[in-house]
Amino acid sequence: MKILMHICCSNCAIYPLSVMTERGVVVKCLWFNPNIHPNIEYKNRLDALKRLHMLWNLDVQYIDDYGLIEYLRNVAGNEQNRCEYCYEIRLEMTAKMAANQSFDAFTTSLLISPYQKFDMIIDIGRAAGKKYSVEFFMEDFRSGFRSSWETGKKLNLYRQKYCGCIYSEMERYLKT
Repeated sequence: MKILMHICCSNCAIYPLSVMTERGVVVKCLWFNPNIHPNIEYKNRLDALKRLHMLWNLDVQYIDDYGLIEYLRNVAGNEQNRCEYCYEIRLEMTAKMAANQSFDAFTTSLLISPYQKFDMIIDIGRAAGKKYSVEFFMEDFRSGFRSSWETGKKLNLYRQKYCGCIYSEMERYLKT
């Protein structure tokens, strides 16, 4: 099986990549995260994936799009639905690319995080798969979240402190 996996960050990618490659799945990674803000956070996460890419000799395709303006235009005034928009833009792009590049399926490293809206990701992934006629590979990787982050720590990868958008950064600081 050949899968295109959207990567939200290097730390979240470690466990799903390990599991799938152990099973003999051929995985190509895709960086497309126009939701991550501010720019320094975007660059830190991108650089961490580039480091993992080199350390593990990964096959990675980068769409380097710091999409602050478009992201804010699409969520401002509708912040309560920002996660849905965020998942949709990234999973739609991944599904479209998977179909265009003849992958058997696509998935996302978001499926590892206990902090993400798991069921919403599944629904959006399935809808994108149906739209582009490519299977959405769904697996609950959340049991490997801690081990993935521990491996990332050992590899000295950047460790983010919030989901990615400017709103989640604000919420992080309001909670402290």
